[in-house]
Formats: sequence, structure tokens, C-alpha cells
Amino acid sequence: MIRLVSCTASRKDIRRVFSTLMLSLMAMLLAPVALNAQETSSAIRGSVSADNGAAISNATVTIRNEDTGLTRSAQTNASGEFRIGGLPIGENYTVTATGAGYQGERITGVIINLGQTADIDFALTDGAAIEEVVVTGTFSPLQQVAVGPSAVFGLDELQSAPAINRNITDVVRADPRLFVDESRGDINAVQCGGKNSRFNALTVDGVRLNDSFGLNSNGYPTERMPFSFDAISQVAVELAPFDVEYGGFSACNINAVTKSGGNQLTGSMFYDYTDDGLRGDSLEGDPRRSGSFDEQRWGINFGGPIIQDKLFFFAAYEKLDGANLFDRGAIGSGAVNEVDVTQAEIDEIAQIARDLYLYDPGNVPSSFANEDEKLLVKIDWNINDQNRLAFTYNYNDGFNITESDGDSDEFEFSNHLYERGAELNSYVATLYSDWNDQLSTELRVGYQELDNRQNPVGGTDFGEIRVELADRPGLQDVDVYLGSDDSRHANQLNYDVLNLAFKVKYYRGDHNFTFGIERESLDIFNLFVQHVETEIRFEGIDNFRNGFADAIYYNNAPSNNAQDAAADWGYALNTLYAQDEFTVGDRWTFVLGARYDLYTSSDRPEENPIFVADYGFSNATNLDGEGLFQPRFGFTFDWTANTTLRGGIGLYSGGNPNVWLSNNFSANNVLQFGQRGRSFGYTDGSRSLFDTDVVYRAVEDGAPAGAGAGWGVPSELFDAVAGGTGDNFEINYLDPGFKIPSEWKFALGLTHVFPRDYVFSADLLVTEGQDTAIVQRGDLEQVGTTPEGYPIYDSVREPTFVLRNSSEGNRSFTASLALGKTYDNGFDFNVGYAYTDAEDVSPMTSSVAFSNYQNRAFFDPQEEVLSTSNYAIRHRFTFTTTYRREFWRGLETQISLYGAVNSGQPFSITVPGNGIFNFTPFLEGENVLEPGRERNDREGSYWRKLDLRVSQELPGFAPEHRFNAFFVIDNLTNLLNDDWGILRQHAFPSTVVAGTEQPIIGDASLYAITFGVQYSF
Repeated sequence: MIRLVSCTASRKDIRRVFSTLMLSLMAMLLAPVALNAQETSSAIRGSVSADNGAAISNATVTIRNEDTGLTRSAQTNASGEFRIGGLPIGENYTVTATGAGYQGERITGVIINLGQTADIDFALTDGAAIEEVVVTGTFSPLQQVAVGPSAVFGLDELQSAPAINRNITDVVRADPRLFVDESRGDINAVQCGGKNSRFNALTVDGVRLNDSFGLNSNGYPTERMPFSFDAISQVAVELAPFDVEYGGFSACNINAVTKSGGNQLTGSMFYDYTDDGLRGDSLEGDPRRSGSFDEQRWGINFGGPIIQDKLFFFAAYEKLDGANLFDRGAIGSGAVNEVDVTQAEIDEIAQIARDLYLYDPGNVPSSFANEDEKLLVKIDWNINDQNRLAFTYNYNDGFNITESDGDSDEFEFSNHLYERGAELNSYVATLYSDWNDQLSTELRVGYQELDNRQNPVGGTDFGEIRVELADRPGLQDVDVYLGSDDSRHANQLNYDVLNLAFKVKYYRGDHNFTFGIERESLDIFNLFVQHVETEIRFEGIDNFRNGFADAIYYNNAPSNNAQDAAADWGYALNTLYAQDEFTVGDRWTFVLGARYDLYTSSDRPEENPIFVADYGFSNATNLDGEGLFQPRFGFTFDWTANTTLRGGIGLYSGGNPNVWLSNNFSANNVLQFGQRGRSFGYTDGSRSLFDTDVVYRAVEDGAPAGAGAGWGVPSELFDAVAGGTGDNFEINYLDPGFKIPSEWKFALGLTHVFPRDYVFSADLLVTEGQDTAIVQRGDLEQVGTTPEGYPIYDSVREPTFVLRNSSEGNRSFTASLALGKTYDNGFDFNVGYAYTDAEDVSPMTSSVAFSNYQNRAFFDPQEEVLSTSNYAIRHRFTFTTTYRREFWRGLETQISLYGAVNSGQPFSITVPGNGIFNFTPFLEGENVLEPGRERNDREGSYWRKLDLRVSQELPGFAPEHRFNAFFVIDNLTNLLNDDWGILRQHAFPSTVVAGTEQPIIGDASLYAITFGVQYSF
């Protein structure tokens, strides 16, 4: 292993050196927000006139990509207007206009950006078209296609941002309306306008590549960004694009377009490195222990011609050998977060596990190795002047080692952690065709398959054990976990997605018509059975030693093969849309259209006859035949030459995790059954798990001689499940009257260019949800009220959870401001602020219905009350600045700084809920509001941080080649002073007892430095 930095240097020395350097740069702190729109391809439009202003009809306008030779032409209409669409994004276009009897004009250096239409007007001079007037320089269009609040980040922002994670989230966080949650390691969930990240959509080269099932908080189908950072050409985030082509989300759409090859062979290689010696080790003057690790990444990308001007390739590969760090330890251990458990208690529990249960629980986790591998290959074929074909293949396989019970009052041995990983294969082919100057089409086929895995570190032969430590003077109650996590005993997910799309663009006069049809079919295999290897709980260490359990859980299919309880199902989403984009006069542009989504499926959950008898209808419901009409209207108004207004209204739907539907297919008490130890006298203190009359079934081959509790299932529980009876969990079902959740978006914005090219933007975005999805109990009826006003419930039917629509819709309001400028001296800045007020009926944080029901604060568990969203970051300031200068001729030095200040995450003051509402199974945890309190009526501490990237070009092996040495500092603020940059935040689900202090989030609070080198050719 090559170590680029000696770890013998003290962290104080590192802090001293960088503090001196950074303090000299603090005067440069100003910041970024780019505002624009997006598609997978772009267009140019404009007019050709004589120098006296008269329109020139039948003039020829030709655009050529100088990198690939792609050439497109169009004739002007009677008004002298033209439009050429379906163009790949690029920075080296030449546009030429010629007309009979006029001198031609040519513009070079035209930039075609993601989702932008270049407005180019020509004024030709009388005379024979023998010569051309050539206009050189950079031409960057400003006109937006999809009207609405949005942000576009080009190659320059991608390359200069302090992207220590090599993730597009490191770049898009510069927009203050987007909050990237950095509190959970590599997850980096993007929260748009105060909404759950699961309601976002991710598209790559026009096809959705988001988490189609809904398990991941990062919005990706994989553990990390599924494509190489160096493969991306541009990325855009749109919160409300008033264009009918956009769907499948209700928060925001994140769209990335990959690079393409050209006529020249170009590429780059990189390597970067970090280790525990380059990570902070103190907070607020206290030393903080981190695990020992080293982490390195490397990658290569290159592209070029297969046939000049005709066929091109691009490929990007990236590999990570990294580490997951764990920041909890025993009292006095020096861990970032010390749990209220002594090392003696940990040692005693581990010894009992080894000696009596014949199981080694592992050690106190500090760091584990992880991996990630990505490959993207793209082929572009200019078939002829009318047709272009693009094909992209994307592969990603990676994993993290993850905590399952990671709250501040929980402790896990290392074998209770689990590997969370996924393998993705994705294919996208798109044919762009220009039939004439007015008609073009786009045909796209996409397919992806994903294999998700969740494997306990210690294997699945031994179940989960929880030792509950309570009533210890001066110490908080703590749960200690060992064995395999109960939710990973039988957990497997595979799905594939087929996407077919056909789009027509028709340009006539002042109108640009768009028509499209799409079909996305999803097939899912989801195995999720908890407690297959049993979960056993003990009240205290003595009971653990003596085998007296206070709870035993066992679930399985009657066949004792959990695969038989899997949910195997799917559906198709069919979409039609139509739109007209038209101009009125010289200053107004309107977009008017609608899309219709229709769900079709022949798969239904297994019908439960007990449910039918109790409820009078079947639980075998699905979304077949449900549809939603979504109108859209947007406008832009060129108020003055320097001021543009924009706005619109539209209805959106999508992002509702499919795992919520999958629960109805697997949790129906037909495919699997559950049993409890209390039904057979195991939890009343009369029977020990070590008693000689206890017989254990389903003990795996290879278990140690004499294996019992944890290794096998008590025979009474096993036989009951095998016989199809159980002390069952709640049935999950979909309300037969369920409607597709949707959200109205209203937006109004302004962009003004001040003298000296200071660009100012302001946007308002208001959303109103309807038919919001929530989970409630379907079996409860209120039978009374407590003296404090709490409702008293009785379970009057078969216990159930129902996924239904709320009578209250989620709401949000976001107001944002941005100011930016680029100077001739190599300095640029953008600064932004966003205010967000978001409310929801339920945060819907989880994958399982029971967790969605309980992981929130409430006064009444059945209530439908709008309260502050878990994801509402009320105030957020962002800034970026970049300085470029050639201190040595031809060798650029670049310094980039990102800064953010944001208010804290909302949380609730709660009390334990067991017994208040008079129904079982009880509600776990502290989740009940006291009378007079509201959910999330408290706000966490502000967080302030700076990130830095410094790079220096060096000569390469050839005149046009370059080395680039760089370093990135995540949380520069903590490096400058260990009192700064500290993130304090309450753990999930943000419900805490009064007086509980906010714990420090170690991974986000401690600085980290990465060194690297890149070679470009």
C-alpha cells in the first residue's frame, strides 16, 4: 500500500500548517448557485434577417460540432425563424447562416448546455455570399426550456468543486434549496424543498436510474453514486419543471448527462488517498478516537473516434477501496459518542455469549473495509445527417458495512453489523432522427437489473439477542445487541426495469409541439422475513446468563423455507403527454401541456380469508387501473433586456417507494406466520432456555455441539408456524379506494443582470399535496379518552396496517435568492439563501409499515395533523468561490471553496407511549407528545462548515498533457479550530425525552483530507 503522507506527523502540525494557509484565503469567502433547466439533449433557435430588419426566408442555418463532426441544417420560414433540436450538449459548436444575395455569417465557440435552448439571431449584409463574417469567442445561451426553479452544473463546476466523495451531491449542495444530509456517512441524501429524498427522481441519459424499490435514502439504486464522477458532463436539479416530459417525482428531478467521445483521443487517470492520520482527532478540546484505516480510489476515463466524424466511444472506470468508521464505544473509551455501558458490562456479555450460548459476538466495531466499482461505456454514432444513435452501458457493484441499531442508547457487537450492497447493470439506447426542418423524433429503450444484498457480518446461523440494561444509577438505559440483525435473517431483493419511450417534436411557426408515449415496467422479487433465526430479548445480564427471556420472536413460511414467503410482483406505468411551447410577440414564451400516467398490473397479494371475514372486502388490492391527469403551464417574460420573469403551475406525481406496496404482498399472514415465546410460557420466568426439556429445531449444519438458544427455534414455536398458526403480526393492505398521491407546484421567479454582469435571481416555490400516502391501523376504534385527552382505542378487527390517502396534503414554501459574478481576473463567486417551511402529515421514513407508523411523534397515533417536516431545514446559506491563475505560464493554479450555514434538523419532545392508548402490540420507544406540544416544534443547532479544494497543474509527458496535483479538505472549519464545524443532531427518528442533549455526529464533524493526482491527455 502506497502511503502518500506519513502518519507520524501529528494532527496538531497538520492543523497548524493548514490554518496558516487558510486564514490567508478567508477574504475570498463568497459563494455559488447556478439556476437553469435541463433535458438529455438541447437545441438552438433564432432568426435570420437583413441588416435593415427584414426577415430572410429560406436561408440555410447549419450547426456543426467541431469535436465530433455532427452537422445539422434547417431552412428559415417565412418569418425568418429557425429551430434545430436533438443536439448533444457540447462546448465547441459552429453555427453558420447563408442566404441568396447575402453575405454569410458564422459564429464559433457556441456552447450548448444541458436543457437550454440557444437563441442566436443573424443580421446578414447585402452582397454575394462569397465570404463569411466570422464571430469568434464564447457564446453561452441563457434561455430556459423547462421553465421553473432549477439548478444546472456544468463540467467546470464538477471539476472544481471540493467533491471529497466524488459524488454529484458534493456539487448540487451549492444550491441553498437543496440540503444534502451529511450526517450518515456515504448516504448523502438530497432533500429538495424540505421533502424526503425518496420523492426525488434520478435520470441518466434520459432514463430513470433512481432507487426503484425505495430502500435507499440516497435515492440511488446502489450504495453510492452508480456511475463514475468523471463520466458526467453536466447535471441539473429541477424542483418544478413545467414541461410534460418530466415525471416520476414530487420533490425534485436530478438529471445527469454522460460524456461522449470525439475526433481526438482524450482522457485522464486519477488516484487519491486518505487515512486515519489525515482525519481529525479532537472536538472542543477533547480527544476523539477513530478506527485505524486507509482509503484509496483510482480511475481512468478516455474517449475518441472509432470512425472519424462518424462513430465514437467513451469509457470511464472507477474503483474504491474504502472504510466504514463507527464512532460509538463504552464509557471512557474516547469514542466520539460514548454509550452508557461500561467495558466490564461489554466483556461480561461477550463472555456469557461464548461460554453459554457457544457464540462469538465479535468485538467493539471501529472500522471495516468496503469497496465500490463502477464502469460506464458509451457509444455515439452519427449514422447520417438525419439520424444519431447513442448507447450507454453502466455497471456498479459496491457495499458498506452498516449499523442496524445505532441510536445513542444502543450498542452493537461487530457481528451484528451487516453488509449492505448491490450490483447494477443498466443499458440505454436512444435514436435521434430529424425527418425535415420541422419534424424530429426520439426513440429510447432502457433496461436495468439490480441485485440487492444485506448479509450479516457474522452470518445468519445465529439469531439476534438483545440484552436490556436498565435501573443502573446514574446511567441511561441501554440495549446491547449481538448475533445477526433480525431484519437480515431472510432479506433479498432483485428487480428489473424496462423503459420504452417515443417522442415527437414538431416545429411550425411560433409553435413547438411535443408528443410522447412511455412505458416503464417493473418486476420485483422481494424476500423479507424477520426473526427467521429468532430474536430473543433479556432484561439484564443476569437473566441473559440464566436463560430467562422476556420476549422471543420467530417468523417463517410454514415450509420452513423463507423463500416461499417472498413477494414476487410487478406493475407497469404507462404515460402519454402532449405540449405546445409558443411565443407571443417578442417577449412572451408560454408552455402549455398535460401528461397522463396509468398503472396496470395483474399481480395481487394473496387473499387472507380471516381479513375478508372481518373487513368485508379483500386485502388482494393493487394499483391496476389507477391513473392521474397532470396539467402543466409555464411562462417566461423578457421584461427588459436584462430582466426575465418566469413562472408556472403544474401537477406532479411519483417517488412513492414501491416497498410500501411490497409490504402488502409479503405481510398478509398467508405466506408467512409469526409466533411468540409468551404463548408457550417462555417469558413469565418459569422456563429457562437452558432447561433440558427445551427442544431446538432448525439448527443449521455446522453449529457447535450442544447448540441451543439462538442457533435453533424452540420446538413449540417452530411446530406452530409449520402448522400455519401464529401469534401473528399485523396484516398489511392497500386501501381499495387508494388514489395516486400528487402535488401541485406553483412557482414564480426573476433573473436580473446588473451592470458589470452581476447576475441576481429570486424564486418562490409553493407546493400543495393531495391524496398524500400515510400508514394507519385499520383495526382500531376509539372507545374513550384519558384525563389528559389522549384517545383510548380498542382493536375490534384482525390487526392490520393500511396504506391509504390522507385527508390532509403535505405543504411547503421555499423562497430563495442568489447572486453571482465571474471576473476577468480568474475569480468568480455565487452566494445564495433559501427559506423553507415544509409540513407533512407523516414523515414516512421507513420501509416497513409498522416502522412508518411508530417512527414519528404524535398525540394520537391515528391522527392526520400537518406538522413541521423532519426534512425542513428552515434557513440555509451557501456560497462557492473559485480563483484561477497561471503563476507559471500554461500551468493553472485553482483554489475552490464551498461554505454553508444552515439551521438544524427539527425534533420532538416526547414521552414513552406504551399503555397510553390501550392496544397491543405496544408502540416501541418514546414517541408520544405531551398535551399542548406539536410534532417537530423544536429545532436543532445550526451547522457551519467550509470545504476546500486546491489544485496545481504540472507539465505532462507531451505538450498538451497535464499532471494535476490536488488536495481536498472536508470540514476545513474543524481543521482550523476543533470548536468549529461540529454537527449536533438527534438520532433517527428525531423523538427525544426532554433534557436529552444532541449527540455529536463524528463523521460529519471531524475534518478529513484527501490527497490526489490526475493525469490528463
